Amino acid sequence: MSKIQQQELDAHRSEIVADMLGLVGKYRKVLNWDIPEYNQRDTDKLILTVMFSSLGDIAIQLTN
Repeated sequence: MSKIQQQELDAHRSEIVADMLGLVGKYRKVLNWDIPEYNQRDTDKLILTVMFSSLGDIAIQLTN
């Protein structure tokens, strides 16, 4: 990656973070289980685990 590309990505980092937080919020709503044991922190961990796994899948697809 060139220095210019890195600078451009760095400039958009906060936007990328905001977009990803939006995805967590989206799936938090989808997974808002109506059960007494519902724990938002645990749900967020599950969502992040799937997001990390999905990013790995995407990275493999993009490099093939």
